[in-house]
Amino acid sequence: MEDINQLTYQIIGCAYEVHHILGPGLLESTYETCLCYELEKAGIKYEKQKELIINYKGVRLDNGYRIDILVENNIVIELKSVEALLPVHTAQIMTYIKLSKKRIGLLINFNVTNLQNGIHRYII
Repeated sequence: MEDINQLTYQIIGCAYEVHHILGPGLLESTYETCLCYELEKAGIKYEKQKELIINYKGVRLDNGYRIDILVENNIVIELKSVEALLPVHTAQIMTYIKLSKKRIGLLINFNVTNLQNGIHRYII
């Protein structure tokens, strides 16, 4: 778990760097691209727009769900650039964590003045 905590800390550091350079108000896709750049620069392995297959009663369903970024095959990252996070955003990341059979997720809203208020960590 200590390794996961350290990795989470590094991811958050990368997000802070992106937010410091760009600030709030841009499209989610811009933040995603820049965060992936920072992760790569830090030597952190990730998959961008990772397909999330749903297994329903033994049937594999591809409904077009995508994890924004999956880090080191362990941490689900869902990015937002919204005025305020809503309960539906929390439900989304919790569902993505559960369906991907991971334990940890970060919900990051870049559309805030202070990024500390935009980062939420979830553990199942």
